[in-house]
Amino acid sequence: MALEVVLGIDIGGTFTKIGLVDRSGFIHFEDEISTRGYETIEEFIVALHTHVMKSLETLESTFLLLGIGVGAPNGNYYSGSIENAPNLAWKGKIEFVKLMEHQFHLPVVVTNDANAAALGEMLFGDAGDLKNFVMITLGTGLGSGLVVNGDIIYGHDGFAGELGHVLVYDHGRQCGCGKRGCLEAYVSATGIKRTVYELLAEENEDSEIRKIPFSKLKPKLITALAESGDPIAIKAFERTGYLLGRALADTVAHISPARIFLFGGLAKAGKWIIEPAKKSMEEHLLPIYRDKIDIVPSALLKKNIAVLGAAALIWKGLDNKSKPCQDQE
Repeated sequence: MALEVVLGIDIGGTFTKIGLVDRSGFIHFEDEISTRGYETIEEFIVALHTHVMKSLETLESTFLLLGIGVGAPNGNYYSGSIENAPNLAWKGKIEFVKLMEHQFHLPVVVTNDANAAALGEMLFGDAGDLKNFVMITLGTGLGSGLVVNGDIIYGHDGFAGELGHVLVYDHGRQCGCGKRGCLEAYVSATGIKRTVYELLAEENEDSEIRKIPFSKLKPKLITALAESGDPIAIKAFERTGYLLGRALADTVAHISPARIFLFGGLAKAGKWIIEPAKKSMEEHLLPIYRDKIDIVPSALLKKNIAVLGAAALIWKGLDNKSKPCQDQE
């Protein structure tokens, strides 16, 4: 008997990750293909379909593929489109779901990667008992998925919850979105690297980081240096955590979440990012919110949350469709 699975897809600027995921969140197969090198989105989708079908033929088990969930930059859950994604080669508004369903002949759902991560935490992580929580993804940029009353907040146009692009400094750093002073320009893998080099210019303290070129510096290395007592690395986390906590205090005032989850390369720093963020958040909260909300690493931090989140998106969609309609009086 064939095992029911869905295909979880995470489209990144460089690579697209794919995985077959069952209802329990077990990934039976995962792989990746290059996102680059295709002149049109249609060429990419054909290549993706070919790769997935060939992969299915090589697997020993028999799977019944029910649908496809996709996490993509600027993925719009309402319209099924990818709109003006800054780090993808295909510009403008792409009718992504329509093109995917035409190629795969399966139901397809798309949203942005942070919303997908929030759904992954809800179905397969530590948010299963929570109706109100926030997922913050700290990768090259900063994404956020906001869950209220058990549902992702999409807003009227499908693009609600862009915490990474709230203003933290007037006329601040240039952000990848084109604006200046966005939170993402300071709180992200890229942002903390920029903070490190600002500190190197401002401070005279000895630091191993002075020997490391910008292109080689990664959050994992900054964390290791903080663990060893490097003063620049520690101060970089303090500044980064302060700004994150201040922004999260505003988010708490908007939706009052029970918990805030962190995911991504920078989240793997653990206490170095969580403790200053928590301290700053508490300092900036209204008294009615204080000492109620934990900031914790995602339970899926060591798993492929990009694929699991995308899979959770389609599982949720399929489950909703299978529920019987209730008569309204």
